[in-house]
Amino acid sequence: MTLDQGLAFGLMGATIGFFLWGRFAYDAVALGALLAGVLIGVIPADKAFEGLSDDVVVIVAAALIISQAVAKSGAVETLMRPVTPRLRTVAVQVPVLAGATMLLSMVTKNVGALAIMMPVALQIARRTGTPQAALLMPMATAAMVGGVVTLVGTAPNIIMSRVREELTGTPFRMFDYAPVGLGVCVVTLLYLMVGWRLLPGGRKGASSMEAAFTIGQYTLEARVPTGATAAGMTVVELKALGEGEVQVSALLPRRGEERPVADGGGVAAVVEEAAAGPPDGGHRLAVGEGLMLRGEAAELERLVAGAGLVLAGEGPVVDNPDTDEDDLRVVEGVVTGESPLVGRTPAAMTLRTRHGLSLLAVSRRGREQLRDRIAQMRLRAGDVVLLRGLAATMPDKLGELRILPLAERAMALGRGRRSWIPLAVLAAAMLLVAMGALKVATAFFGAVVALLALKVMTTREAYESVDWPVVVLLAALIPVSGAIQHTGGTDLLAGWLTSAVVGLPGLVSLGVTMLLAMAVTPFLNNAATVLVMGPIAATLAKQLGLSPDPFLMAVALGAASDFLTPIGHQCNTLVMGPAGYRFGDYTRLGLPLSILVLLTGVPLIAYFWPLAPH
Repeated sequence: MTLDQGLAFGLMGATIGFFLWGRFAYDAVALGALLAGVLIGVIPADKAFEGLSDDVVVIVAAALIISQAVAKSGAVETLMRPVTPRLRTVAVQVPVLAGATMLLSMVTKNVGALAIMMPVALQIARRTGTPQAALLMPMATAAMVGGVVTLVGTAPNIIMSRVREELTGTPFRMFDYAPVGLGVCVVTLLYLMVGWRLLPGGRKGASSMEAAFTIGQYTLEARVPTGATAAGMTVVELKALGEGEVQVSALLPRRGEERPVADGGGVAAVVEEAAAGPPDGGHRLAVGEGLMLRGEAAELERLVAGAGLVLAGEGPVVDNPDTDEDDLRVVEGVVTGESPLVGRTPAAMTLRTRHGLSLLAVSRRGREQLRDRIAQMRLRAGDVVLLRGLAATMPDKLGELRILPLAERAMALGRGRRSWIPLAVLAAAMLLVAMGALKVATAFFGAVVALLALKVMTTREAYESVDWPVVVLLAALIPVSGAIQHTGGTDLLAGWLTSAVVGLPGLVSLGVTMLLAMAVTPFLNNAATVLVMGPIAATLAKQLGLSPDPFLMAVALGAASDFLTPIGHQCNTLVMGPAGYRFGDYTRLGLPLSILVLLTGVPLIAYFWPLAPH
C-alpha cells in the first residue's frame, strides 16, 4: 500500500466514522472530507469542485423540482379520486397505496413520489380509522423498490450510470434497470400485501408544529369563473369533489340576480347579501356565481383548485398589476385587540387598495356560520386571517394593522391550480431520454426550465423543493470517492475481496457484492455506497474474469434496498415521525424483504446481465 493509498483510505475511513457517529450533518461531514482531501494532497485542487458540475447533481436536483411540481398539480389526487372511496380496509389500502407509490416512483424521484402520495394516505387513514403506521412504511418501501426500475427513480441508479460511463465509456440507459427492477417490484408488492401485519399496532405519530395550531376551519368566498370545472355542478357534486371535507355555507348570486325564495313563492333580488340559510343541494352552479366555503385550509385548497374556483381576494396587486408570483406571499395571522380592523370590514378599511393586502379566508372560534361576503365581513379580535400581498412589504403592513403573524406554514390557498402540465413535461423528458435524443441531465434540466416558463411553479418554490444537503453531499463526495480510485485503492480492495471469493461460483460472488452493498448502505448513505463500491465491484469482476455490468447492477440494487433503518434512506426518514415508528420497527418489516430482494435480485441480474464477459 502506497502513502497516497493509505491517506485516501484514512480519509474515507474517517468520513464513514463521522457518518456513523451522527454528531454532524452528512453534508457538513462531506464538505470537511473534501477540504481534508485537498489539504493532504489526495484530491487535486483543480478537481475539488468538479462534483458541482457533475450530471448526477443536476439530475437529482431537477428530479426533486419536477416531483414537487407534480405534487402541487394535484394530478395524482385526481387520478386516485375514483379509487379512494373504495379503500375501506387495511388489506385493500396497503396494496393499492403501495402499488400507486411504486408506479409513481418509477417515473420520478422516489422521495418525491412518496411525498406526493403521503397526503392521500393520511387522508384515507383519518377517514377510515386505519393506523397510519400500517400504511406509511409499506409505501416508503414501495417507493424505494419502484425507484430501481428506471434511471431517474433513485440516486444509486443515476450515480451508477455515471460510474459505468467512466469505466466502460457507456452509461446505463433509462430502462436498462427495468427487467431486474420490475421483477423485484412484483415480489415486493406480494410481500407487502401480507407483510404489513408485522408492523406493531397502536403507534401514534409524533406531534409537529403544524399540530400546535389548532385553528379550526376557515371560511372563504369563491366564485365560479368561465370554464371552471364547477360550472354546471350541483352543490352536492361540489361537496363530493371535496370528499365531504368542505361545507358550502351559502350561495352568493351575481349582483342584481334574482333567485327564488326558498320558503315560498316569488323571487328576491340579491345585491350584496348572502343566502340566509344552507343552500339547496340540487342547485346547479352558474358562471359568475359565488359560494361561501368552510373547511380546513388544505381541504379548501384542494377543492378550490380542483373545481377551478377563484377566490374573492385573488387578482393582481392594485399598485403593480404586473407583479410576479415570486414576489407574493400568503401569510396566516391573528387579529389582535388593538387592530384597526376590529369591528370593521375589509371594504371599509380599503384593505386592498390602501394596504395592498387581499383577505382570502377567515377562521373564527365557535360554531357561528360566517355567511357574509369576505369584503363585508366584520372582523373580531382573535379572528385568524389569511392575507395575500407583497412579500417585501408584508411585515410592515402586518405591523400597521396590528396583526400577529403565526409561525410560517406552507399555505397553498390562493396559489394552487390543478394541471396536467407537470406530468406532460415529465413524460416528454423521459421520452426524449428513452429515444436517445437527449441525455438525462439535459432533458430534466430542460423540464425544469419549461415548468418555470409555463409558470407552473415559481422560482422560489423550485429552490425550496430542492433538498440542498443531498446536493451538497453528492457534490462533495464525488471527488472524495474518486480519490480512492485515482490512487489505486479500488484495485487493492478488489484484490482483497477477490481472495475472499476466489473459487466460489460467479453467482455467489455476485450475491456477496450485493449483500455488502445492502449492509453498508444503512450506515454510509446510498449515494456514498455507490460512489465507493461501484469501482470496487467493477474491478472485482475484472479480476474474476467476469463482466462488470452485473456487479454494477448488484451494487445499485443493494444500495437502493435500505429497508432496515430510518437513517439510510430519506423515504424511511420521511415516514418515521408521522407514523411514530421506532428504530426496530424497520427491521421487522425490512429484514424479510431484504432477504427476498437478495434471493430474487441476484438470479434476475445474472439472467438479464450475463456474468460471462462480452
